[in-house]
Amino acid sequence: MSGRPGILSTWFSFRIKIIYFCNLYLTSVLENFIVSARKYRPSVFDDVVGQQHITETLLNEINNNHLAQSFLFTGPRGVGKTTCARILAKVINQKENDNPDQDYAFNIFEMDAASNNSVEDIRNMNEQVRIPPQVGNYKVYIIDEVHMLSQAAFNAFLKTLEEPPKYAIFILATTEKHKILPTILSRCQIFNFKRIQVKDMVQHLRKIADKEHVEADEEALHLIAEKADGGLRDCLSLFDQMVSYCNGRITYEKAVENLNILDKDYYFRITESILNQNIGEVLNLFDEVLNKGFDGQLLLNGLSEHFRNLMVCKDASTVRLLDVGENHKTKYEAQSKLTDLSFLLNALNINNQFDVEYKSSRNPRLHIELALMKLCHIRSILNSALTLEELKKKVMTS
Repeated sequence: MSGRPGILSTWFSFRIKIIYFCNLYLTSVLENFIVSARKYRPSVFDDVVGQQHITETLLNEINNNHLAQSFLFTGPRGVGKTTCARILAKVINQKENDNPDQDYAFNIFEMDAASNNSVEDIRNMNEQVRIPPQVGNYKVYIIDEVHMLSQAAFNAFLKTLEEPPKYAIFILATTEKHKILPTILSRCQIFNFKRIQVKDMVQHLRKIADKEHVEADEEALHLIAEKADGGLRDCLSLFDQMVSYCNGRITYEKAVENLNILDKDYYFRITESILNQNIGEVLNLFDEVLNKGFDGQLLLNGLSEHFRNLMVCKDASTVRLLDVGENHKTKYEAQSKLTDLSFLLNALNINNQFDVEYKSSRNPRLHIELALMKLCHIRSILNSALTLEELKKKVMTS
C-alpha cells in the first residue's frame, strides 16, 4: 500500500505534462495561423484587386509630381480603402530613396475616428503635424471612419487641412461620404472605390487556393464571391470559414450548406415546372425550400434574378453580363432556349408586384404560392392572347 501514493503522483504528473505539451502545441499552431485578409493584404498597387481606376490615377500623380495633399477614399467596407492609403504612404516616401527595405512606420500615423472623434484628438494631431519627418519626405496621416468625427473636431481639423505643411499628406477614409462637411470635401481629392466584381474576387480566391494547396470548385468560389456582396475582406473571411468546414476540399454542395444559400438547382427546377404549367410540382418544390429554413421572399427574389439571367442569355451581346460559373452558364443558356421574351417579361413583372406586396401580406406562404401559380399560367394566357389576335385578323380579312 505504501507504493500506491507514489504511483498515483507519478501518473498525475505524467497527465499534467501531457496536457501542458498539448496546450503548448495548440498555442503554437493557433499563433502561426494568419487570416487570409491579413496574410494576402496587398503591399503594392499592382496587387490591389478591382480598383485599377484608383491605383493607376495615384501612380500617375506620384510619377508626375502632381500629388495632392489631402485625399478622401470613399466606398463600401472591405474594398481596399485603408490598404490603398497604406500603400500610398509607403510609395511616396520610397520614391526618393534607393533603399527598398527602409522602414517608414514613423512617418505613417493612423487614427480611428470612430473611437478618437473628439476635438482634443484632432488638436493633438495638429500639434504632431508641425514636426517635420525625420526619415523620408512625407508624414502621412490616415484617418479611418472620418465621418465619425464630431462637429467641433471637423472645425478644428479644417484649418490644418486648408493650409497643411508641404510634408504633410492627409488620407481620409469613410463608408458614408454624405456625413462629411462640404467644407472638408472641397479641400480633398475624392476617390470613389467601387464594389469588387465577382469575377475579380473569384480570380483572387483561385490564386490564394493554389498557394494554400486548397482544392476548390469554380462554382463554390462563385458562391463565396456572390455572398461577399462586393467586399473582398468579407470574401476572404468566408473563404477561411469554408476551408475549415471542408477540411481543404471546397465543393459546391458544401458551400451551399455552410453559407446557407439556396441551391441554384431549385430555380432551374421551379422554372422548368412553371414552363410545363405543373402547379403541383412547383408548390412541392416551394415546400422543400421552406422546410430547409429559407424565406419565401428569398425564393421570389432568387427567381427574379434567375429570369433576368435567362433574359441575358437570349442575346449573344449580353451573355457577358451573366456573372456565374461555367457549369451554371451552360444551364442558363440551355434553359433560355426554352423560354421567350414575353414569358420572361411577364414573369419579372409578377415577381416584382408580389415582392412589393409581400411585407403587407397577412399570409406570406399563400402570397408566394399565388405568385407561383400565376407564373404557371403565363404561357396559357399568352397563347390565348395570340389566338384572339388571329381571330381579329380573320375577321378583318373577311
